[in-house]
Amino acid sequence: MSSDAYSPSSSSVVRRDTPAWRAQVWISFGLAVTLCATGLAWLPGQDLDRAFMVMGYLFCLTSAFGLSKFIRDNDKRRSDTPGWKWVVWGGFFLAMALTAWGLWRMDVQPVWKAYLAVSWLFLISSVFTLAKTLRDAHEADVLEARLQGRREAREET
Repeated sequence: MSSDAYSPSSSSVVRRDTPAWRAQVWISFGLAVTLCATGLAWLPGQDLDRAFMVMGYLFCLTSAFGLSKFIRDNDKRRSDTPGWKWVVWGGFFLAMALTAWGLWRMDVQPVWKAYLAVSWLFLISSVFTLAKTLRDAHEADVLEARLQGRREAREET
């Protein structure tokens, strides 16, 4: 899944995801968004149900990105307040619960509910993968910049 990028004048290794992995992650996320959008656009029933589901999917999408960032930021050391932890986790569970409730109570055929549920869970799964891939790339860029700065500082002395 990852390839190593060796800097020529350093023994340090910066791990990066392969282009194939990055493409797979973006294609997966794009496909999940497309499937969700298609299901919601063609959803039979009332406009109010459709609007509720669109808001629910967007709420889930943004809260999943927020939760992913929170977990990553607090992995090695706690950098956020306990109150923020409750907001992030609470927002994610509220988004998921309200969307599931809206999907469950909607008066449409079970096949539509199944399609919307599977595409929704695919979206949430791909969000976490995309968030991790983007964060990994950012951390690799920061590390390379630090290594480059150290090399330049050594060359100046």
